[in-house]
Amino acid sequence: MSTTGFGPGASTAQPVAMNPAVRGGASWFVTVAALSMVNSVLAMTGAGVRFIFGLGLAEFVDAVVHPVGGTGVVLDLIINGFVAGVFVLFWHFARQGQKWAFFAGMFLYVLDALLLLLFKDWLSLAFHGYALYRMYHGYQALSPETA
Repeated sequence: MSTTGFGPGASTAQPVAMNPAVRGGASWFVTVAALSMVNSVLAMTGAGVRFIFGLGLAEFVDAVVHPVGGTGVVLDLIINGFVAGVFVLFWHFARQGQKWAFFAGMFLYVLDALLLLLFKDWLSLAFHGYALYRMYHGYQALSPETA
């Protein structure tokens, strides 16, 4: 096992949490979560615009519960807030170098991309592909020894 510090046996390896590639890949989880919530707020206010960066599931929930009225707004915030919170948890653990967080987050994001494929939202689907590519680069930056 390597040590940190100076002298013989000192490791020059960067801690996982300080690795810019890992942090960069993990940051996509929190970006997607935040922009999904922004999209939900935009949908609730009737703005008529949205970011391509959010989750297809959040867009689906917005479309289904928005016509319900006041109860739908609360339900929309609860459901989309929960989903965004899950992606924030993936971000938290992925930036600590937890491989499972990268795997689970990317898996759910692929499922979300399949939802976009079903609705033929090509631009958002293309962004999902790019974001998955960046997330995978963060995962690849993890050494084989990290859990």
